[in-house]
Amino acid sequence: MTILLDTCVIIDALLRRRGRWELLRNLQGEGHSFACCAITIAEVYSGMRPEEARATSELFDNLWYVVTSRAAARNAGVLRAKWRQHGKTLSLSDAMIAALALAENLTLATDNVKDFPMPDLKLLDLPTT
Repeated sequence: MTILLDTCVIIDALLRRRGRWELLRNLQGEGHSFACCAITIAEVYSGMRPEEARATSELFDNLWYVVTSRAAARNAGVLRAKWRQHGKTLSLSDAMIAALALAENLTLATDNVKDFPMPDLKLLDLPTT
């Protein structure tokens, strides 16, 4: 399975927090692969400290980069509108990540499950440690 990593998971892996680095290594050892997108790259680099640049670059160099298609971008807007009608405001970045995962049939790894209420979105069950 290919797993789209949300920003929170990437940051925790880079900072060796919450056992995320070990989790990713274990999943990789089981044959899973990982992906990122423009949103996660931009979010990570916006908070990166200079001394983290090398490790960050190395991690992203080893992830499959998911290109945002026109259809996925349109679906992100549709998702935001749909959930707003249900009283749930989704951020544009979360809607884009969800739309990419859905378009590419990826499983999303996130600690922010409440931000991804779509029933057809596959979420990786992350340990809470």
